[in-house]
Amino acid sequence: MTDETLQPETAPDSAAPVNSGADVPPDRLAINPRSPYFDEEKLRRGIGIRFKEVVRTNVEEYCISEGWVRVQAGKAMDRKGNPLTIKLNGPVEAWFEDLGEGAPVAKA
Repeated sequence: MTDETLQPETAPDSAAPVNSGADVPPDRLAINPRSPYFDEEKLRRGIGIRFKEVVRTNVEEYCISEGWVRVQAGKAMDRKGNPLTIKLNGPVEAWFEDLGEGAPVAKA
């Protein structure tokens, strides 16, 4: 009987991370197509970013585990025409906007 009661409890627990993992944004993502962290399919879904408890819409790249975001530094451009970015450190949270209000949030 003990084995029967443990199996149903472990099955939903092991299945939950698999389902929620598909609905949680990646640890690192960039909007620049030349970046190795660019993923067009995930960007099409829409990514919400909360940095230091403020929702940001101007994030160029983020990393949740390292706790930073890159944002544009005004209208300055480099010699190749790319916007200059500043790396800001702090707590980062990300979610898919297409899932609505109750979307699972990825945070460190």
